[in-house]
Amino acid sequence: MGYDTIYHLGWAPKERRWIVREDIRRHLEPVFRQIAEDFGFELVEWGVAKEHVHVFLNCPPRYSIAKGVGILKRISARQVFREYPELKKHLRKHAFWEEGYLVRTVGDAVTAAVVQRYIRYHRHEEHEAKPLKLF
Repeated sequence: MGYDTIYHLGWAPKERRWIVREDIRRHLEPVFRQIAEDFGFELVEWGVAKEHVHVFLNCPPRYSIAKGVGILKRISARQVFREYPELKKHLRKHAFWEEGYLVRTVGDAVTAAVVQRYIRYHRHEEHEAKPLKLF
């Protein structure tokens, strides 16, 4: 791999609903890994909480970040709806993910380590009660 284009990404399920249940979270892990493999992304770290997803992604320069996020969201939503078709009736417009996303570039190894620690800490639990000290 001759590039280092690492991004910290985040997005939420439609209407920030409770739909990202534990069974769906478990289903998303192999889905995200397969998408990464199919498109040449390096999924450095990722975590799915009840109301949002964090992804630390090394994206090949042939993809704009908007295209990369679109690929991850579109394919993962399709796979979730294929496995859990009943979710569509709970969501307006039958969309699994919100339209927007958070993107931050990561500049060096120290920043990268901080972002990875943050995502790892928030992987499967909500930690609003005790914030993680990042710096």
